[in-house]
Amino acid sequence: MAKNGVAVGIDLGTTYSCVGVWQHDRVEIIANDQGNRTTPSCVAFTDTERFIGDAAKNQSALNPTSTIFDAKRLIGRRFSDSTVQSDMKLWPFKVVGDFGDKPKIVVNYRGVEKEFSPEELSSMVLNKMKDVAEEYLGKEVKDVVITVPAHFNDSQRQATKDAAKIAGLDVLRVLVEPTAAAVAYGLEHKLTSNPMAQKNVLIFDLGGGTFDVSLLKIRKDNIEVQATAGNTHLGGEDFDNRLLNHFVEEFKRKHKKDICRNAKSLRRLKIACEKAKRVLSYNNKTTIDVDALYEGIDYSAKITRARFENLNMDLFLSCIETVKKCLEDARMDKSKVHDIVLVGGSTRIPKVQQLLQQFFDREELCKNINPDEAVAYGAAVEAAILSGEDNQIIKNLMLLDVTPLSLGIAVEGGAMSVIIPRNTTIPNSVEKQFSTAEDDQTSATIAVFEGERTRITDNSLLGHFELSDLPPGPRGSAQISVMFTIDANGVLSVFAENKATGVRNSIKIIRRGTLKEDEIERMIKEAEQFKIEDEEFTRKNNAMLAFKDCIYKMRDFFKRNNKLEASVKKMIKYSFEDAIEWLDANKNAEVYEYEFKKKQFEAICNHLVAGIADLKIEEV
Repeated sequence: MAKNGVAVGIDLGTTYSCVGVWQHDRVEIIANDQGNRTTPSCVAFTDTERFIGDAAKNQSALNPTSTIFDAKRLIGRRFSDSTVQSDMKLWPFKVVGDFGDKPKIVVNYRGVEKEFSPEELSSMVLNKMKDVAEEYLGKEVKDVVITVPAHFNDSQRQATKDAAKIAGLDVLRVLVEPTAAAVAYGLEHKLTSNPMAQKNVLIFDLGGGTFDVSLLKIRKDNIEVQATAGNTHLGGEDFDNRLLNHFVEEFKRKHKKDICRNAKSLRRLKIACEKAKRVLSYNNKTTIDVDALYEGIDYSAKITRARFENLNMDLFLSCIETVKKCLEDARMDKSKVHDIVLVGGSTRIPKVQQLLQQFFDREELCKNINPDEAVAYGAAVEAAILSGEDNQIIKNLMLLDVTPLSLGIAVEGGAMSVIIPRNTTIPNSVEKQFSTAEDDQTSATIAVFEGERTRITDNSLLGHFELSDLPPGPRGSAQISVMFTIDANGVLSVFAENKATGVRNSIKIIRRGTLKEDEIERMIKEAEQFKIEDEEFTRKNNAMLAFKDCIYKMRDFFKRNNKLEASVKKMIKYSFEDAIEWLDANKNAEVYEYEFKKKQFEAICNHLVAGIADLKIEEV
């Protein structure tokens, strides 16, 4: 909770940032010193000073190699990520990797070459937003609710919090952008104060560099996320880059020269492409004009809306596929969605709106909340709630999020047993029972994984711990209770306990892994692409476990009976050891092989007890 009674909400965007505060019973979006309600997420360094925001963007064409934008596309990622490597080809500034594979941006500041981390650069933008708020409020601002894309992984979220800390801000909560936008929608439509109102709302958030779709249920004092899907590397910057590549190739064909060799030329053309994209949202065609673009050559080219749409159609269609995925995860038919809310500047693109209208078969989408300010609006409301605001409109408002990936533990056969499925509402706590896998097992390793694949090797290890002092006994005799508890900020705590002895151990996973940029998306996509492979593994693993269970049950059955002769006992012992040896040597056998060996083993056991009175193997 905020200590000084004032807290703000900041939308730290890829291309633009925005700050808001709850004041006089409503949210005020605060304008910067230029009178603009959004501020470019841009930092520039010169021989004499540093610029942030509008001033930095305004001089970017003259100083491209030391004007930094898109820091959000680097934050929490590794230098070796394929998307970082791809983006670097279009950035005029230099990015290098340090010894820990973390990206650093190289600039020339006051005649000296310096390296900055994405966290440092993001902190500079956050500091600018802090200054904007303090100038408006006339008091110091320390507490903040900061927003991130719904599909930011833990490394990216932690890096964002680190940026806020560098800026001298205390983060009250990291709020996902679609949920923040839903708060703006709910308050504007008075849904959160109406006990009779309930709506299923799809937030379509397409910004400058990230894309999220979230389905939410909004009712009185409650906004609950049903499902979320998205792409942490898709937005207006990508649409600009498609235009940029188009004109770079056209210039190369026409003049036999490569603009990419000159950072200033590339940056000037990029700025022209961004302007053209905006014009094409309300005009069917426009012209790009750049004087002395490269080696004194003036460049002029026409572009139509149809051509722009064609260049980006695969990206637009991927947005609709993400919408479908979100609805499937929520098990909701599109006809049950009451409203589609557009958030983010890129939702102004007519083709994006048209594809959404066609998919949902409706004429109108919700455009009555400001797509550039909705996220900051929601963040400001949450900041007010956490700082103790007692206004009746918001004081009891509860925001329930979901976890973006499934969480579970490793079990026998190298499989992952899911304990908290993807898109489970958080905070939440789930408990499952497990048992020992071997005879006389006195300890168990609880290995915690995150991902959507069946095998643990295809998922991400988050942490592990040992549960020791288990009572020795037959396989399956020691029962282990495993509980996963995840709080509103995504902090995961895992507890394991042997109920019989009371022995307990636990682990708290605050930063759940260091996933690369596309790993979360890859896990979900691969779960679909390799569904057949996963199903085959499950069948094999189940067949192996069925055979293993049969072996041990037969062994225990024979141990309980005293009617067996020594020769029969010897044969049973031999058959048991032979079966276990075969299992150990054939961990990747086919389903039919496990089933055949199981039937063969059962037949041997049946033969051995044949003729022994009162001994019924069916009791197993």
